[in-house]
Order: sequence, then C-alpha cells, then structure tokens
Amino acid sequence: MRYEIGAAPLEIAPLIAAVAGPENGAIVTFLGVVRADDDPEGTVEALVYEAYEELALSEMRAIGAEASTRFGPARVAIAHRTGACGVGEASVAIAVAAAHRAAAFDACEYAIDELKKRVAVWKQERYRGGAARWRPNAEV
Repeated sequence: MRYEIGAAPLEIAPLIAAVAGPENGAIVTFLGVVRADDDPEGTVEALVYEAYEELALSEMRAIGAEASTRFGPARVAIAHRTGACGVGEASVAIAVAAAHRAAAFDACEYAIDELKKRVAVWKQERYRGGAARWRPNAEV
C-alpha cells in the first residue's frame, strides 16, 4: 500500500499500481478537486493545505488498515496535497482494490469520509480579491 502527503501534484496511476494485484477484480479511485465555490467572502480561487505530516501519515495508514479489515481484504492507497491547489487541481487521491466492486466502492467511501474527519490536514480558502479564511477539513 502507499500513503503520501506533499506539495507535488497528485497522480492517480502510482496509487492504482500500488493496489493492483491478480486477486483483485475491482479498482475504485477517488479524486477530490478544488472547486470555485461562491462564498460570502467571494469566489474561491485556491485552497492552501497544511498538515502535520507524521501524524497525518500515521492516521492515513490506520484508515487504510480499517478499510481493508471492514471491506476486504482490500488494498488502499491515499495521497494528499499540501501547499496551494488551484481550481481544478486534485487535493486528495484514493485508490482501492478488492476482489469485488461493492467492497472496493465501500472501502473507498469509508477512506475519504474518515480522512476528512481524522487526518491532521487544514485548509485555507483564498478568494479573488485577496481575502482568505481557514476552514475545517471535516465537511463530510
């Protein structure tokens, strides 16, 4: 399995490669991308992510293990960006492989929901015109 956090743009192919195997008949992927929300502050033009990397990676591994136990066996890979992500850029990526599609979908949904609740990542919304505001990452 693969768990990573960093400033480099996310690529889904390495996550798929990390979970693929002959025992798996389904691979499900999820990409969370920055959207141009209208907010009372203005229109979002970027999100800036900060993380406590050691704790975030530890929790990502725990979530992967839980998803594998609950819905598996399943193989889980998770990556999260730090730094600035513009509209349309991926900020989180998940790949899950399992023997059957239902388990892969369920494990992937569990992984993103738990990541948003538990992983030590914070985001700042930056708006056109220069305003900015920190937001919780737990909007499930």
